[in-house]
Amino acid sequence: MPTPDAPDAAPNRLDTLQAGLDLLDQGITVFDADLRMVAWNRAFLRLLGFPPELAYVGAPFESFMRFNAERGEYGEPDEPHEAQIAQRMEAARQFTPHDLERMRPDGRVLRVRGEPLPGHGFVTTYSDVTDQRRAEREILDRNVELEVRVSARTHELQAINERLQAASAENEAIAASLQRSEAQMRLITDSIPALIAYFDAQRRYRYINRGYRDWFGLDPQHPEAVRANAYLGDATHERVRPYIARALAGESVTFEYDLRLVSGQMVLARTSLIPERAADGNVIGCFELTFDITEQKRSHEMLVQAQKMEALGHLTGGLAHDFNNILTVIIGNLSALADARPGDALTSEFVDPAVQAARRGAELIKGLLSFSRQQALEEQAVDVAVQIHAVQRLVRRSLPESLQLAIDTGEAPLWAWTDPNLLQNTLLNLLLNARDATALRSQGAEVRITACAATQAGNALAPLPLAEGRYVRLDVSDNGVGMDEATRRRVFEPFFTTKRPGLGTGLGLAMVHDFVRQSGGAIDIASTPGEGTRVSIWLPMAEVEGSSEADPPADDADQPAAPSRGLALLVEDEPQVRRVVRRQLLQLGYAVIEADTGAEALPILAQMPNIALLLTDVVMPGGVDGRDLARHARDHRQVPLVVLMSGYAPGELVADDIPMLAKPFTRGQLARFLEAHRP
Repeated sequence: MPTPDAPDAAPNRLDTLQAGLDLLDQGITVFDADLRMVAWNRAFLRLLGFPPELAYVGAPFESFMRFNAERGEYGEPDEPHEAQIAQRMEAARQFTPHDLERMRPDGRVLRVRGEPLPGHGFVTTYSDVTDQRRAEREILDRNVELEVRVSARTHELQAINERLQAASAENEAIAASLQRSEAQMRLITDSIPALIAYFDAQRRYRYINRGYRDWFGLDPQHPEAVRANAYLGDATHERVRPYIARALAGESVTFEYDLRLVSGQMVLARTSLIPERAADGNVIGCFELTFDITEQKRSHEMLVQAQKMEALGHLTGGLAHDFNNILTVIIGNLSALADARPGDALTSEFVDPAVQAARRGAELIKGLLSFSRQQALEEQAVDVAVQIHAVQRLVRRSLPESLQLAIDTGEAPLWAWTDPNLLQNTLLNLLLNARDATALRSQGAEVRITACAATQAGNALAPLPLAEGRYVRLDVSDNGVGMDEATRRRVFEPFFTTKRPGLGTGLGLAMVHDFVRQSGGAIDIASTPGEGTRVSIWLPMAEVEGSSEADPPADDADQPAAPSRGLALLVEDEPQVRRVVRRQLLQLGYAVIEADTGAEALPILAQMPNIALLLTDVVMPGGVDGRDLARHARDHRQVPLVVLMSGYAPGELVADDIPMLAKPFTRGQLARFLEAHRP
């Protein structure tokens, strides 16, 4: 405020100026070049806490410095004031611009800004920036806090992001692993020779393996497009629907059925349906597993047939010994009778047919043994036409007059590599079956036997399991009752017959089938109910030079008188068989010593060193069988020719390398056998 001693010039204007300065919130002072106060306002006194009387025009700047020093504004009150005052006065005399902030003891913050007035001093403004600085500090603190929070949140988000990235990487690894597992599982399921699928409770397929493509041409990548009735066919689908319903009701089921593949092939399939249940126990779908069991079924049937064959083999093997001993006696005695009365009418009328019948019985036993795989075939080049006409002569009296038998073997000879006796038995079986099939025809019954050459090419789709080469084909056809498909499938089973009890054993066609198979050929049957049957046989063709079969061996009656052969030791426990064989050996020029057991024959061998032939049965009582006896004679070099004879199947008895003659045999067969094995 102006003092009474201030100049009295333009008072109104100065009062107006002072009033305006007092209205300012900022404090203001003006000091002249001598550092004396020229002007101020009330805000200056209020902000700095100066008493009003301290401020007046001409008040020295030093008075204000001293006031502050004394109240401790520049340090501790007990510090020296003069140095503090002198320091600030020296700075003020520099008249340099300054802008600084200072904190009052009461905590208020003042901004002090001084600007020099060239040649006149300087002006200073004082602003209370306490609230501003507090706000700034709060803002700063909040910024710091926010930064801390943001930093913490950032770290947290980074940690979360890292966990998410790790989880994402883990999920990707899991997904890749699942894809690999799925690919491996599909590879496994595609490699299994079976159909594997899954369908839901609505019977919609969710998965099928490659087997469905192989069987039905379906795409495994689109199981949703698969419809069971479409690939199974309506008829098959109707048969399996009840099983599907049972599976969806919670029951595991397995069933078999015939199925046609996309290639047209028919297979026997076995399907298992396994229901899948949810946590609540409800069925949500089914796993499906299907196998082709065609070969398994066929193998099982073959095993059953093999077991039947084995049983038959044991039966026939045991019976063969007794029957062959009986036939040896019959044939031997009848042959002796025929030899005693050659050319006699009684011989030709009764004895010769009896001999032929006995020989046919021997061949029948041989056929049974061959059928049971215990008799090897005696294969040779056979003129098929000769065998067919021989069978014709054999059965001509057994055929009814109403049956017409036609034979067509062509003009050129057909030679097959087979067993002639078993071929005759086969033709006889087929011819008699054809006769029975036409028995219901009162007229027009016909049976036809044809033979022709056939070739199996390597690139042909063979209907029968034949190797490439040339064959002789035999067809036996009739216009009889025929048979249905179910019967046709079983005709080769042992003991299967459609005849009434007592009229058939069920072994005829089974023996035919086995003989053809052993010969390296094949057999097929075509039949239609009410129209007839054709049985076709393929036998390997034999390469023969010339056009006729070799002359048959001379019959017993034609054998010339034999020279003396030396001493023969005959060992046989059956007296009647021993008597017949003894006579045959005598007729062949041997002097014969007999023994009925191996134990009895051993001392004879020891006491008689000049024995030329040891002919011994195999199975005998007494603890020493024929094999032991033969080994003893061979190992001690006592006998130059050792021969075993037996009514058992040759494969049933092991005789090392000692020759074995099968019973029954004629004198001529015995002579040829001994000659063939003579050292």
